Amino acid sequence: MTLAPPVTGLPVRLAAPAAGWELAADVCVVGSGVAGLCVALHARAAGLSVAVVTKVRVDDGSTRWAQGGIAAVLDPADTPEAHARDTEVAGAGLCEPTAVRALVTEGPARLHQLIGWGAGFDRDAAGALLLTREGGHSADRIVHAGGDATGAEVMRALCEAVHADPGVTLVEHAMVLDLLTDAGGRAAGVTLHVLGEGSEDGVGAVRARAVVLATGGMGQVYAATTNPAVSTGDGVALGLRAGAVATDLEFVQFHPTSLYLGPGARGQQPLVSEALRGEGAVLRDGAGERFMVGAHPLAELAPRDVVAKGITRVQLRDGVDHVWLDARGVPDLEHRFPTIVASCRAAGVDPVTDLVPVTPAAHYASGGLVTDLAGRTTVPGLYACGEVACTGVHGANRLASNSLLEGLVFAARIGAELARGLPPSAPVRAAAPATAGLLDPAGRRTVTDTTSGRVAALRSGAGLTEAGGVLAGLAAGLAEGRGADPGVASWEATDLLTVASALTAAAAAREETRGCHWREDHPGTEEEWRVHLDVRLDDDGRLRLTRRPVGAPAVPPW
Repeated sequence: MTLAPPVTGLPVRLAAPAAGWELAADVCVVGSGVAGLCVALHARAAGLSVAVVTKVRVDDGSTRWAQGGIAAVLDPADTPEAHARDTEVAGAGLCEPTAVRALVTEGPARLHQLIGWGAGFDRDAAGALLLTREGGHSADRIVHAGGDATGAEVMRALCEAVHADPGVTLVEHAMVLDLLTDAGGRAAGVTLHVLGEGSEDGVGAVRARAVVLATGGMGQVYAATTNPAVSTGDGVALGLRAGAVATDLEFVQFHPTSLYLGPGARGQQPLVSEALRGEGAVLRDGAGERFMVGAHPLAELAPRDVVAKGITRVQLRDGVDHVWLDARGVPDLEHRFPTIVASCRAAGVDPVTDLVPVTPAAHYASGGLVTDLAGRTTVPGLYACGEVACTGVHGANRLASNSLLEGLVFAARIGAELARGLPPSAPVRAAAPATAGLLDPAGRRTVTDTTSGRVAALRSGAGLTEAGGVLAGLAAGLAEGRGADPGVASWEATDLLTVASALTAAAAAREETRGCHWREDHPGTEEEWRVHLDVRLDDDGRLRLTRRPVGAPAVPPW
């Protein structure tokens, strides 16, 4: 069944100067978080040359902000079946069982491989890995580093491994623009903009026999997010323009507990990891009552969508901007959670003695470019890994600490696929000129205000229709040729408009409440909506949505 979307006029190629320089590698990896760097290391183990393109520095991205840890079955009393069950419960009926099985069975070995690459995790006096519990997990299976600095330690180890390999070329401060293809439509590289590289405008190209997108998420599509400034949805937008299918975009997870910094706070917000709740912190309303007790059997350790909804209900009920996290009873708080304690104190709150003001903030995109178990998208030669991808693991709501694990597991699977062999390099097909303009950077605030006001944790049909109209109006201006000059600010604004339009269209189409998609006008979960909503961008800039049953493949064999 095809759902009828509006004509949006979104660009199918970004307006940009011609490439003024070029480099070549067997594999081009776009992104340098856990997914991208692990793919690079696996590709090098297969003897392939690799170019890693990263938007800022190689160690700057979402991974290093991860606090809680990595979920893996390491306790003899735990089982992969229990981890799979917890993942599928959180995913609310939309997880792909084969992908979940790969995650939970292959995860422990990939974690140990990461340790072999130099990552150090917290251990007890006997040297055993310390395990903790987070929301939605039925067992202690979260490994962590530096108390609450897991991402930073993972990035330290991976960066050292990549820097030590002369077969990896790093291209930093680079924004990816569009996919290059050969005459047969297979990925043959990317265009990108690098500040100060090559020519004055900095636009160049990386030629490659395979392209792996590991660009992270799209949190900056909202006014307040836990994601860093680089998370502007560039990978999903590039994939859509290249003809790749995206799916499950409506399932944006709002982390229940970001640090509340006051009314009007925008951009990246400090995260207060749910590992804190795993160690005993509780949520309270303004009267001091624990409102999650009785709301779910796991109370504060319920899946993230349940806790975020519980907080939102209290905020609506009491007319307040935040609730309170009480961590005063957590043992050895400063040693166990030094990052969180420092960020709270920087905001004028001491969690050792004070209640911490928290509120939900956009955190993680469960959807993305649809892939198979080998990381292949619907475009031959184009792979996706990490948050930019939708492997089917997360369904309608990601289980805590499964994200870094997914990057580890599916990076290895992509590496194995690349090792099986790549076609020889082929000439790049000349790209058609851009037929639409670029969004003026000033329009970016309209995009983020619209999504935050109408497409956030609480949604309704009327609000989504209003949001769709605002975004369509912005896109219509681009289709008429109006817009800004090429540049990083206008490219980012256009990517955000593209992913916001696709997200809003999917959210408007899904007339039910499931996982982290909450429709107040359709509060029930409906069996007829136990489907994925696949999104495509046609050559005329039209978004098309198609239902796909769970279990049905989206990626044809290349």
